[in-house]
Amino acid sequence: MTAAQSEPQMLPIHRAPTRNLDPVTLHEILRLRQDVFVVEQGAAYADIDGRDLEPGTVQFWAGHGSVDAVVRLLREPDGSERIGRVATAARARGQGLAGRLIEAALAETQAPRVVLGAQAHLAEWYGRFGFERDGDDYLEDRIPHVPMVLNR
Repeated sequence: MTAAQSEPQMLPIHRAPTRNLDPVTLHEILRLRQDVFVVEQGAAYADIDGRDLEPGTVQFWAGHGSVDAVVRLLREPDGSERIGRVATAARARGQGLAGRLIEAALAETQAPRVVLGAQAHLAEWYGRFGFERDGDDYLEDRIPHVPMVLNR
């Protein structure tokens, strides 16, 4: 077996404004978010919150013929940008997909301030990308979260 055969296939990263997505891709993005946040994490909340259709909202996803990981980038009214809805399918975890998507989203940001609400157990992971705590812990859908910011 050659080295290329033993390494996992590098899944492509895609991006598109939500409004430009084909219906199948949008369905798969929303289904993955539902599978992870609502079903797996048991957080009954309105994932389809209207923000996906705001002007400037961009979806990032990894996969080849499937949606294996997702990230949403929002433009906030105060001029900052927000990263959220970071999710990876159980079958695709451990491949670094979420990290690659965070990097892709950050490469696209133009605001001097990027914010996110990290699940508390992932605050250190987001710190790898330069995010720092920006306030007190809070509960969102019964899950501890940490407000985080990346100032440029």
